[in-house]
Amino acid sequence: MKDLWTLRGFVWRFRWRYVIGILSIVITDLSQLAIPWTLGRLTDDLNSGLGSASLIWTYIGWIFLASVGIFIFRYLWRVMIFGVARTLEYELRNKLFAHYQKLSPQWYSKRKTGDLMAHATNDLQAVRFTFGGGMVVMIDTLVLFSLTIAIMVVTIDWKLTLIGLLPLPVMAFLAISFGSKIYDRFRDAQEAFSALTDRVQENISGMRVVKAFAQEEEQERRFADINTFNFMRNMRMAKLQAFFNPLVQWVTGVSYLLVLGFGGILVIRNQITIGDFVAFNAYLGLLIGPIMGIGWMINIFQRGAASMSRINEILYSKPDIQDNPAVQPISKLNGHICIESLTFRYPGSKEPALRDVTLDIPQGQTVALIGKTGSGKSTLVNLLVRLYDVKEGSVRIDGHALKEIPLAVLRRDIGMVPQENFLFSETIRENIAFGLDQASEEEIVRAAEDAQVLDNIQDFPGNFETMLGERGVTLSGGQKQRLSIARALIKHPSILVLDDSLSAVDTKTEEALLERLKQKRRGLTTIMIAHRVSTVQHADQIVVLDEGRIVERGTHEQLLRLGGVYHHLYEQQQLEEQISGEI
Repeated sequence: MKDLWTLRGFVWRFRWRYVIGILSIVITDLSQLAIPWTLGRLTDDLNSGLGSASLIWTYIGWIFLASVGIFIFRYLWRVMIFGVARTLEYELRNKLFAHYQKLSPQWYSKRKTGDLMAHATNDLQAVRFTFGGGMVVMIDTLVLFSLTIAIMVVTIDWKLTLIGLLPLPVMAFLAISFGSKIYDRFRDAQEAFSALTDRVQENISGMRVVKAFAQEEEQERRFADINTFNFMRNMRMAKLQAFFNPLVQWVTGVSYLLVLGFGGILVIRNQITIGDFVAFNAYLGLLIGPIMGIGWMINIFQRGAASMSRINEILYSKPDIQDNPAVQPISKLNGHICIESLTFRYPGSKEPALRDVTLDIPQGQTVALIGKTGSGKSTLVNLLVRLYDVKEGSVRIDGHALKEIPLAVLRRDIGMVPQENFLFSETIRENIAFGLDQASEEEIVRAAEDAQVLDNIQDFPGNFETMLGERGVTLSGGQKQRLSIARALIKHPSILVLDDSLSAVDTKTEEALLERLKQKRRGLTTIMIAHRVSTVQHADQIVVLDEGRIVERGTHEQLLRLGGVYHHLYEQQQLEEQISGEI
């Protein structure tokens, strides 16, 4: 239950709504308790011959007023307590989503999307139910239980009350025994649901691949397996509940039998009246709810604690990358990049992805990184935007170490176009303007034109209002790349990074785009990663990477004269173009 204790600040903030809700529950319970007492008095009056039509209507009037009070105050506590629970769910979901935004890519690489979605849905619902229905049951149980017992002892007979409550120790034992089992099984069920959600999300996202490889039946089989696992985990939970709840009811039935036997003897001996016996049984009926509520409350609170434990695991996770005390009041980057003796290993990897890299990129220069797959090109630019932190060597921009630059400034002034072009299920306009709080029509059109994608957009029926499918599935590879470039260009970044962002663009469009970038980005730094020599040959400086090391650097002409790795790559691509042209 310590995980639920982390929400004490929220409960305190809404304490007055809880106070009003609790008072409403107390009044509701008092109104409920008034009905058995009235029935007992009516029974005694009728039995003693004092009854009359007017007296009966008087008692009916009192019962009617009690029922009206029950209706009004039951509505009030529902509005107050259930309303606070809904507010908790709303705020906690916002807090969880906001924390998702702060966590680093490294953290996400160890988690599955379905699991994170389950935290924001099923787990939050369980917590909300704990602070809604669970709180009501807890308060109602305590109030109704204590008041009922007090009235039974004071107004009827303490011995009969004691007999009726004999099964309570058994109830306490059952509650303790089943509580931990419910917690563990519910947590297992939630984790199984997370895996199921992840399978569905992944399969739907990759539906085109599934169909392309005719794997529909295999995916159905895999889903059936994980669905069976989810079913079995939930059945374990359901079986425990199916046993626990009837067991509680059976213990309650034993209490009725004891009261019926002992109470009947007291009536025969004239130690209590028939009216007292009727009222006592009515009170005992009212106790069934609280007694059952004890078991239900334990169930709900254990579920809520299990879910809050899963949520807290995320909320307590600290971002690997964040601003630290060394940050300086830097408002804008100019674009001079200096890398010295940089060596970097990915977490858990023994071999470094970069080895002793030293590189100077003056402001306004266009630098190209080229090399075979896995040579460290993308790693280098990922370090530049602090997706990972540098531990060996240094990376400085305008003379400042990366940790001295506020993250917001660093990522605002570096326009990053990654290898994986992720587009949102929004309009083309919203995707291009994604990096700005507000973007004018002129800025959006200009960015699309600079990225050589304006003609394609104008061909769509909805123009800039065209809705894109998930991840831009309705666009071609080249269109997605150019939209991603437009999204970066609209920010007018001091440093533009194109990470293999023209691989799906035809040669003619590529030439036009590069020429436009050359005109528009005079005085601004550009870093291009590519596999095609045609993409990088006009760069001010070409850096060739191999196995994490810089093996060559210079202009296109200098590297050709060198006759090394770059020259070999150039000749190889020239030969491929000749062969494809002949075909």
